[in-house]
Amino acid sequence: MTPSQLSIGPHTVQPPVVLAPMAGITNAPFRSLCRGFSGGRGLFVSEMITSRALVERNEKTMQLVHFDADETPRSLQLYGVDPATVGKAVRMIADEGLADHIDLNFGCPVPKVTRRGGGSALPYKRNLLRDILREAVGGAGDLPVTMKMRKGIDDDHLTYLDAGRIAAEEGVAAIALHGRTAAQHYGGTADWSAIARLKEAVPEVPVLGNGDIWSADDAVRMMRETGCDGVVVGRGCLGRPWLFGDLVAAFDGRGPAAYARPTLREVGDVMVRHARLLGEWLGDEARGVIDFRKHVAWYTKGFSVGSDMRRQLAVASSLERLRELLDELDLDQPWPAGADGPRGRTSGRNRVVLPDGWLDDPYACTAVGADAELDTSGG
Repeated sequence: MTPSQLSIGPHTVQPPVVLAPMAGITNAPFRSLCRGFSGGRGLFVSEMITSRALVERNEKTMQLVHFDADETPRSLQLYGVDPATVGKAVRMIADEGLADHIDLNFGCPVPKVTRRGGGSALPYKRNLLRDILREAVGGAGDLPVTMKMRKGIDDDHLTYLDAGRIAAEEGVAAIALHGRTAAQHYGGTADWSAIARLKEAVPEVPVLGNGDIWSADDAVRMMRETGCDGVVVGRGCLGRPWLFGDLVAAFDGRGPAAYARPTLREVGDVMVRHARLLGEWLGDEARGVIDFRKHVAWYTKGFSVGSDMRRQLAVASSLERLRELLDELDLDQPWPAGADGPRGRTSGRNRVVLPDGWLDDPYACTAVGADAELDTSGG
């Protein structure tokens, strides 16, 4: 029997489903859409917030920390490489009541993060990882602290089992594992067996699985096959915020008959709503529509739209123009066969950019310093 709920500190997450933090995606408007389709059930995490930018009260960062009044618990993902700066950021979050849950990013594979020793590069330095976790958990007070990570830097430098044990020892409330290395980026197939091994290694801590969850049935299957306590959904919901409604149905035992299969008309209505919410959030309709452009290909995946129309939709500069273009389509098209499959960028193996000498000694007490912190949030 698949568990139907997850405990993260004092918070019960039912169904045990978490929206993965995604740069430029999981802002307040997108979280609002996902929550709406799930009836508010699940956990929806903010974009990555940089600890340095938060401490310095960067204007963009303070906007990203915004949560809607009905978001509960408020879940904030924090990135940092310097224990002292992470500690200051966590204490600021706790003291000012900025969030109800803090997730630490040790999974980002992009070069501008890993070249500073952050994201998926950081767990290789076991003692640095421990210092950051200790500062975070110690400074969070009653707020639960979780972490998200990858298997390691590459197949020759796997870190997830050591990192999981360190996290358990330092008192994290849950651990999420993406079943890929940093070198894999988003290519190939996620290694769900690694999620099972992590669960066996730290049975005392809830373990969440991430990677290749393209449908609600995938989520249920991952939990059954790995024994994990919950799932983290990332690219599978791009252009499909209603996936969270499917996940609720799956974990409630209602199955495929209850899954959303929207027509292009219904998808178009969600597209316009998404763009409108972005405009309201940014305080400018045109900026909202421009920010929405990245979502067009994901929403229209599989439908008969045509390359020229996709291009026009992707350069629309107003809600009125977006609606006009959508109305030119055959909006009665049913949900396309195969549209539940992979979406988002898929890239093969990459060389992971690391600080000089990073791999020399996994236990060296590397002090990266506050100047290695990114000064902008959102990835």
